[in-house]
Amino acid sequence: MKVINFAEHPSLMSKYLMEMRATDIQHDPMRFRRNLERCGEIMAYEISKTLDYKPVDVITPLATAHCEDIADRVVLGTIFRAGVPFHQGFLSYFDRAENAFVSAYRKYKEKDTFEILIEYLASPRLDGKCLILCDPMLATGASMELSYRALLTKGQPAKIHLASVIASRRAVDYLESVMPADTTLWVGVIDDEINAHSYIVPGLGDAGDLAYGTKD
Repeated sequence: MKVINFAEHPSLMSKYLMEMRATDIQHDPMRFRRNLERCGEIMAYEISKTLDYKPVDVITPLATAHCEDIADRVVLGTIFRAGVPFHQGFLSYFDRAENAFVSAYRKYKEKDTFEILIEYLASPRLDGKCLILCDPMLATGASMELSYRALLTKGQPAKIHLASVIASRRAVDYLESVMPADTTLWVGVIDDEINAHSYIVPGLGDAGDLAYGTKD
């Protein structure tokens, strides 16, 4: 698996990550959601450079222009609920893409023991297409893997891109061991630790709560 870590080259992504991490800024949910969108927009642009293109001639008011259009059939997949604004950033750029949605959540057995459950899946056929699967936080990598396995019931994509804002080193190592070798993981930054509750440290907290409010 190829890993693209945006933190290796500081950019606007670094600024948005800083704002999402900072406790004195992150509790503005509108700003938090917008920063997730911005991260999705930046990643969408970078991923677009890896896609296949086809020549297209268009008529301007003065002549014919020789242009390029995306040849790949892109499917944007996201994991509820924190993934929704991140997904919207990708959709703003890949505005003609098909979309897939997966519900993956932690069901706690005890205080720090849980399993990941998939309860909802809505997806087009994926055969031969380019799948971009988005989840802002990769703590263990289990939600991403299980969501990918669920999506495979809709066919085998030709290209696989995983996108995350913050990942733990453990999650990156895990995904490298279970995902196809030609997968590309795009991540804003990689943090070294997760705590006993399987939250990334320093991370930013619960992205779903910060985007949409706490849940009961």
